Parts: sequence; structure tokens; C-alpha cells
Amino acid sequence: METGNSYENGVLRQTTGDTLRPGGFFLTDLAIEKCVFLPGDHVLDVGCGYGATVDRLVSLYQLKAFGIDPSETLLNIGLNKYPDLSLSKGKGEDLPFSNNSMDGISCECSLSLMTDVNQAFQEINRVLKPTGRLIVHDVYARNSVGLNELHELNLNSCLRNTITEEQIRKGLSSNGLQIVHWQDHSQLLVQLMVDLIMTHGSVNEFWIKSGGCTSDPSAVQVVLKKAKVGYFQLIAEKISR
Repeated sequence: METGNSYENGVLRQTTGDTLRPGGFFLTDLAIEKCVFLPGDHVLDVGCGYGATVDRLVSLYQLKAFGIDPSETLLNIGLNKYPDLSLSKGKGEDLPFSNNSMDGISCECSLSLMTDVNQAFQEINRVLKPTGRLIVHDVYARNSVGLNELHELNLNSCLRNTITEEQIRKGLSSNGLQIVHWQDHSQLLVQLMVDLIMTHGSVNEFWIKSGGCTSDPSAVQVVLKKAKVGYFQLIAEKISR
């Protein structure tokens, strides 16, 4: 059995590649086009992992991109692959950047890994420039039934802090961030499940190999279905005051 978690030990990477999320760069590109960033704009990727998105923002969109991640393991691999990128250790609840310094901030499958989402939204508001854009791609519960059971599971993955659309909207609004785009992309999560089965034989086998779940994998699947866990894209704008 692998040790650590599915992000650091490479088990998830076998299926997703360096993006470590459903859909790869599909939603990333869609969001960048919707935000209409200009070359040279400052964009921060929170939970950058190996730095694959940061590299794309720099090489494809000519943005001044930065990445932070709490995992030294992922950052070291990323810096070896992309030595010229600005990747450093940090977390969403305590962004190591000055006030009003970023034109955009992205959280791709990282918001649900944070222990205090409200604090993360406060920090995002602080660091974004007026009318700056926040991009989030992540899991959410389409049914609040089963949500408490989901949180009680021993999951070391983006599923561990899943919340509802209503909770996300309330958290953003109370921290000066207004949603300008929301779209469900749960088909990407379904496709990831199919891809995990193709790679590892079954989703249960993936959990066992990854070390990211110490609960009964079959019980996990039941709770995920009960909470109707899906995947979304949102773009929010900092409200200029």
C-alpha cells in the first residue's frame, strides 16, 4: 500500500497527470477566457501542487503567475520540473501577499482542502485588487443530506470539507465577493471516477492504494451518493467599495 495521501504519493497523478483534478486544464482555460486577463496581470494559484497551472498561465497566457501550496513534497517536484516558476509554501488562510496585489486568484480543487474557508475568503478579498476575479473549481454537495456523515469520514482528499452551493455563496457574499458565473460540471467528476476505475481497477482500490481513506471505501461511496457530490466552476468579483 502507498503511504501519505493521493496527492503526494503519486497515485492520483497516475490518472490525472500533473493537474491533480477532474477535467485537467479544460475549466482553467474556460475561466481564463471568461475573466479576460491581460498579459502581465498578476494571478495567484492557491494550492498549486506541482505548478502545472502556473506554468500554463505564464507560457500560454503571458500572465505574471505565482503559486503557493502547503506541501513541500509537491513544491519540490514542481520546482525541479519548472525551476523558473514562482512557487512557494503557503496556504489559503494566510496568503503571503500584500493587500490589493492580485488581478486574479484561482483555487482549483484546493478550497475544499482548507480548514477555514471563511478565513480563506477574507484573505482572498484582502489580496485581490478592486474588481479582481476569483476562480474556483471544486467539489460541492448538491444534497445537504449526508453532509455530516461525509465530514465524519476519514478522508485525506478534496472531499473532506465538501460544502453546499448555498454555503459557498453565503461565504463569498459575507466577505465582499460577488459571484458573476456559476456552472455545474459534475460530468467531469463522473469521468474522473471512470478514469480511476480504468487505472486502478475500481474506485475502492484507488482509495486503498492512495492511503487517502481509512474508512471503509464501500461506505464512502454510499455517503458520496447520499450527498450527491458534484463539481462546479465559479467566478467571483471583488466588490469595489
